[in-house]
Amino acid sequence: MIRSCALASALVVAASVVVVAPPASAASAAEVVSSAPATVASAAPAGPAVSASGADSARAAAEVARRKNLRRFARTITRPGQRDASPTSIKHVRELQYRLRWAGAYGGRVSGYYGKSTKKAVKRFQKRVGLRRTGKANPRTWAKLIPKTTRARKKIPKACKRKGWVACYDRKRHQVTLWRSGRMWNAWLVRGGSASTPTRTGRFSVFLRSRHHVSSLFESKMPYAQFFSGGQAFHASYLMMDPFDGHSHGCVNMSIPDARQLWNLTASDPMRVVVYGAWD
Repeated sequence: MIRSCALASALVVAASVVVVAPPASAASAAEVVSSAPATVASAAPAGPAVSASGADSARAAAEVARRKNLRRFARTITRPGQRDASPTSIKHVRELQYRLRWAGAYGGRVSGYYGKSTKKAVKRFQKRVGLRRTGKANPRTWAKLIPKTTRARKKIPKACKRKGWVACYDRKRHQVTLWRSGRMWNAWLVRGGSASTPTRTGRFSVFLRSRHHVSSLFESKMPYAQFFSGGQAFHASYLMMDPFDGHSHGCVNMSIPDARQLWNLTASDPMRVVVYGAWD
C-alpha cells in the first residue's frame, strides 16, 4: 500500500460488474419456441429520427479544447469579472495577478478577483509584448506571460533538461516547470511539504499513477496523482486556493485544472522528477 504524503492511502477503483445469464440448452430453447403460440408481431411505429449531431459537436468542441490545453504554456481564457471562488472553481486569477506582479505590470493585491486594476494590468502587459490590448488573459497572453515570469530560470538544474518529460519542483519558489527534451513546456504555481514533512529533494521517476486516488486516513481525494518518491506525488488539491498559503504533508499540491493538465500531457509516458531548492 502506498503511504500518500506521509499518510496512509488506498487506491480506489470503481469496477462495473456485468452479470451475463448462461445460455439455455438447445432442447429447452426448442421447447420454449414450440410451446409459444403462433403470433405475428406488428411493427412498431417508427419514431422521429434522433440526431446525434448535437452530442457529436459537444464532444468535438471538448476535444479541441483539450488539445489546445496541451500546447506550450497553455491556460484557458481568464476574463474580467471572474474569481477563484473555491478549490473546485479555479479560474487562474490569483496566478494571473502573481505573474503580472512579477512582470512589473500589477501593483495591486492578490485577491483572486479579476477587477478593473487587473484588467488594466493585463492591457499594460499586452501592450508591452506587442499583443492586442483586449484586457482578457487569452491563450496568447498566457503564452507570453508564463515564460517571462518563470522565476530563477538560470537556477533550474541541468537534470531538468534531459530527454523526455521532466517535472522540476522548486521548493523555494513554489514552482513546477515541465520540460520536454530540454524545452520548457509549461510552469505552474504549487505548494509542497511543511518543515516537519518536507517534499524530499533529489532525482526520481514516476512509478505509480492513480487518477482517482483517495487517502485512506482522511478519505480525502487526491485526483491525478503521480507518485515519484514513496508516498509523495503531484496531485490536485481540494484544499488549496493560494499556492503561497499553507503546506502539504509532503506531496506537491496543484490546482485541479493544473494537475489535470500535467496528467493529460504526461500520463501515457515515462516522467522524471527533480526536486530542488531550500524549503519555504
